[in-house]
Amino acid sequence: MTRVVSLLTGGIALLLGLTLLVGGWYTIDQRERGVILRHGAFIGEAEPGLHFKLPLIDSVVTVPLETQVIKYEQLPAYSRDQQPAEIDLSVIYRVPSTEVADLYSRFGDTQRVADRIITPKVKEQVKNVFGRYNAVTAIQERTRLNADIAAAVHEGIRSLDAPVTIEAVQIENIDFSDAYEKSIEQRMLAEVEVQKLRQNAEREKVQAEIVVTQAHASADAVRAAAQAEADAIRLRGEAEALAIRAKGEAVRDNPHLVPLTTAEKWDGKLPATMPPGSTVPFLSLQAQP
Repeated sequence: MTRVVSLLTGGIALLLGLTLLVGGWYTIDQRERGVILRHGAFIGEAEPGLHFKLPLIDSVVTVPLETQVIKYEQLPAYSRDQQPAEIDLSVIYRVPSTEVADLYSRFGDTQRVADRIITPKVKEQVKNVFGRYNAVTAIQERTRLNADIAAAVHEGIRSLDAPVTIEAVQIENIDFSDAYEKSIEQRMLAEVEVQKLRQNAEREKVQAEIVVTQAHASADAVRAAAQAEADAIRLRGEAEALAIRAKGEAVRDNPHLVPLTTAEKWDGKLPATMPPGSTVPFLSLQAQP
């Protein structure tokens, strides 16, 4: 009986020893780091890979290094013109591998960092930055507003020497009161109508300029045609005058030119009838010496 008890005890001890031995091995993933504690006190960090710890003495707490997202919904804020708003935004952050020990020593885990450092600073900076914008400007220049809030959160976290790095801050939505949003909608509709009227006026102005230009072109064309006709008439008159003058000078300088021209055009036939007392046309008879 004693031997059975001894064997049983030895088996239990062996099984317990194997369990403790096997339970001393642990693995750290590439995307995290391990914080090694001995009786609750920090004694070191564990890099990615397989490690061994003293059973029942040491413990390991893992700290994720992956980027993490905190979403905030309906953060209250007031614009510079006293318009209430609710803002939805997200914050992306991570724990640098060099800050793991500091994070655990000061906060214990990432959730406490978010609750005690990131969230209060985000709420504070959202109110501060949004309060520098008018409601209309916050909507029209949302990109700049987002950049200003992100810069303020970055600077706020850095000033607290927090063991986290803010990767990004993104505004998801800005929600004003229903009355104010309705007034904005009406204002935008009015601006669209004004813009439409301006475009119509501009189009009519262009069309009027086209009509005036066409009228000027038509008038210029008529004027040019009239001028051309007048020039042609003048030139024809000058040509005829020159011709008449030339003929007159020719007749004056050549007294026999007219009879010669008449004779050249005569067909050689005398008139069949002649009025009493008339002379034979085209003939001028002179005595020859």
